Amino acid sequence: MMHLPEPKNLPYKTLLADIEKGRIKIPQFQRDYVWSKERAAGLIDSILKGYPIGTFITWKTKETLRVVKDLGGVKLPSIPEDDFAEYVLDGQQRMTSLFCALKGVQINRGKKTDDFAEIFVDLNASEHDQIVIVDTADLEQGTYISLTNLINAGLTVLASFDAKYHVKLEEYKQTLQSYNFSLIEVKEVPLDVATEIFTRINVGGKPLSLFEIMVAKTFDAKEEFDLSEKFEALVNRLREVGYDTISDATVLQIIALVIGKECKRQNILRLDKKRFIEEWPKVASAIESAVDYFRGYYRIPVSKLLPYNSLLAPFAYFFYHHNDKPLNNKQICLEDFFWRVSLGGRYSSSVEGKLAQDIKRIDQILGNSKPSYDWSIDTSAQFIKDNGWFNAGRSYIKAILCIMAYQQPKSFIDGSIVHISNDWLKQANSRNYHHYFPRAFLRKQGLGDEHSNHISNITIVDDFLNKRKIGAQAPSIYMSQFAEQNPDLETHMKTHLIDLNEWGIWEDNYDAFLTKRCEKLSEEIKKRLVLRDQDKNVHQSINIADIDELAIEADL
Repeated sequence: MMHLPEPKNLPYKTLLADIEKGRIKIPQFQRDYVWSKERAAGLIDSILKGYPIGTFITWKTKETLRVVKDLGGVKLPSIPEDDFAEYVLDGQQRMTSLFCALKGVQINRGKKTDDFAEIFVDLNASEHDQIVIVDTADLEQGTYISLTNLINAGLTVLASFDAKYHVKLEEYKQTLQSYNFSLIEVKEVPLDVATEIFTRINVGGKPLSLFEIMVAKTFDAKEEFDLSEKFEALVNRLREVGYDTISDATVLQIIALVIGKECKRQNILRLDKKRFIEEWPKVASAIESAVDYFRGYYRIPVSKLLPYNSLLAPFAYFFYHHNDKPLNNKQICLEDFFWRVSLGGRYSSSVEGKLAQDIKRIDQILGNSKPSYDWSIDTSAQFIKDNGWFNAGRSYIKAILCIMAYQQPKSFIDGSIVHISNDWLKQANSRNYHHYFPRAFLRKQGLGDEHSNHISNITIVDDFLNKRKIGAQAPSIYMSQFAEQNPDLETHMKTHLIDLNEWGIWEDNYDAFLTKRCEKLSEEIKKRLVLRDQDKNVHQSINIADIDELAIEADL
C-alpha cells in the first residue's frame, strides 16, 4: 500500500542541515541548475517579505540513485548506509538557489562564474522596494550587508553598522532563520512511481525518458556501475566501426529480452538492479558481436543503413546465447529473418510486442528449428516498381540500400571503393544517393520527380562524382565519358547491380532501365529469403525442405 504524501514544515536550520549532511539530493533525472544570481536574490527577497515561495516535493527512500551533483556543485557527504535519502522531485531550482545564496557558493557555468556570495541586503530599501540585490555600485558603504554576513556574522559585525539599522538587521536575520519551508514528502514508493510524480509535476517540461529513469535506478557506487557511463563507453566502441547511432532504448530492450523475453516499458522498469548489473558485460559483448555480424556477413557498413535500430535486439539476443558464428541452417534462417523483418515493415509499429514474438523465433533458430511467419514478402519486380518511391527513412528502401551496399559499390571513374558513412546518410537528398537517370535530365523528358525518385534509379556514389562529373547529363553521354577513362567500367557497374548492355542505357530509355533494375533487385532479394508458399513469386534455389536437411547435417 502506498504511503500518502505528508505535508511538513521545515525550519531554515533543519533544511540547511539536511542538505549539508547529504540527506537531500538531486536525482540524476533532474535537469541542470539554471537560475541566475538575480533570480536567486528575488527568491530571498520574497522570504524577507514573508511571501510564500512554493512547496518542495521530495521522495524519501532507501534506494541509492545516481546523483547528478550535490546542490550547487558543493561536495556534500554521501548518504549513510541503510539510511533514508530525500530526492528532490520538485523545487530543485529554488532549493539550490537558497543553498547557494545562504552559503555564498560559486557556480561555474562554462567560462562564466556566478558568485552567490555577491548577494546583498539593501538596508535603506522599503518593503515595497527590492530588498535583496546583486548590484551595490550606487549604494554607500555601510548601507548594505552581504546575505552571508547577515546570516553568519556575530554581534560585533552587526554592531559596526549605524545604530539606525540594528533593528532592521536583527529583524531580517530572524525572518530568515525562522522561515518555515513547505515540503511534501512522498514516502517509499517505487522508482517508476516517483519519476511519474516528477513527470506530472513538470508538465511543461520534457518528460523523462525510460533511459534516464533506468540510469537512476541501476546506479551502484559499490559496484562502480553507472549505466550512463557504460552506455557512452559502448557507443564510443561502436563509433569506431560506424555503428554509433544505436539508441539507448534499443539497448534497454536487449537487456530486458535477455533477462525476461519481454521488453515493454513496464518490463524494463521491473528489471532487478542486481541482475541488470550482472548481465551488462555479456549483453554489451553480444551487441558488439551482432554489429560485427551485420558488418561482416551482411556487409552493412554503418548503422544508419539498418532498416531498423531494433533489428539489433533479436541478433544481440542470438549472440548472447550463441558464442560462435552461425553456420548452416542457423545462418540461413537468421538471414531469412533479417530480410523478412526489413522488407516486411515489421518494426514500424508495436515494436516491443513484436520483438517478444520474434525472440521465440530466434529461440527456434538457436534450437536448429525453422520459424514460421505470419506475414508474407512479395519479391516480384513489379512490387518493387510499384512500391519503390525513394525515402531514405523507409525500412523497405533501407533494406534495398543494404543490398546495394553489400556489393561494395565502386567508383564509375576509377573503380575505387565508395566509402559509406553515417554522416552523409543523415538526409534523403544526400549527394551520395545518385539518380542514375538524373532528375534534371528526366524533367526535360517531361517526367517529374515522382518518376525519377525511385529506388531502382538510385546508386551509391561519392560526392565528387555526383556534383562535378554527372550533373544533368544523359546516361549515354556521361557513361561514354567514364568508359573512355575506365576500361573496367562494365565490371564496376555490376557492383551497382547495373548491366550496361541491353538495359536501355545507351538509348537513354528510362522505362527499360527501371524494368531491368527492378528485375535485378528482385533476384537479389530472392537470394536472401527462404521463400514460403505464402510469399509471391517464390522461385529460388533454397526452400524449406533444404533447411530441414541442413538442420539434420548440423545435428550430425
